[in-house]
Amino acid sequence: MRILCIGDVVGGVGCRFLRAKLPALKKIKGVDLVICNGENSADGNGITPASAKFLFDSGVDAVTLGNHAFRRKEVFEYLDENPFIARPANFPSGATPGRGIINLDTGRRIVTVINLMGNMYLDSGLACAFETVDGMLKQAEGNIIIVDFHAEATSEKRAMGYYLDGKVSAVFGTHTHVQTSDAQVLPNGTGYITDAGMTGTVHSVLGVKTDIIINKFKTKLPARFDLADGDCKLECVLFDVDDSTGKCKSAESMRIE
Repeated sequence: MRILCIGDVVGGVGCRFLRAKLPALKKIKGVDLVICNGENSADGNGITPASAKFLFDSGVDAVTLGNHAFRRKEVFEYLDENPFIARPANFPSGATPGRGIINLDTGRRIVTVINLMGNMYLDSGLACAFETVDGMLKQAEGNIIIVDFHAEATSEKRAMGYYLDGKVSAVFGTHTHVQTSDAQVLPNGTGYITDAGMTGTVHSVLGVKTDIIINKFKTKLPARFDLADGDCKLECVLFDVDDSTGKCKSAESMRIE
């Protein structure tokens, strides 16, 4: 099974570029399943029911989130109702909208998608990501398991990759919006990349207009993050997973412009 994991989609401009490029990419690469991080898919940050629907209608099968998952209150009920969207599993259970795991029946295999958030530099008050994923693995219904680890520190992401090596099919990092050059298959058969990258405007600071971010660093004052316009990119990683064993056979990072 060929599983495409797409890095953070930023705003309407990123959503529209994904819609323009994804159908051809799926056909050319023989993609069976698409997982996309959509926590920034709404203009002005976060995700809304409308931006999530746009991603699904564009050919995405499962959407994962991160630290901006709950930025927009209008998405809370949607997270409870939609079985194909996952928020970080290490938020408090019971009090948090949505779910941290998806068991997706593709008709060919059940693919489990788990979403986690890192503890370093993001929210150390969340449950330990390593302990949380142990519990999530017990809820997996198939042998193909994909983990989106939404985290800041590369060391935490690399550690998670090796912690899950041989336990899951693939781990792809999100959050930093910068694609790393370490797409690989780890020793025990888990596909891995530290960060899948970003889908949005090329000449920007993580999708935001460059002058806004530069001025914020210089003045230290709050600023509204307006999204940049211009040429776009879609960054992603393609994992080729053996159906019978759940082991990853190859990992290929891509940038589509």
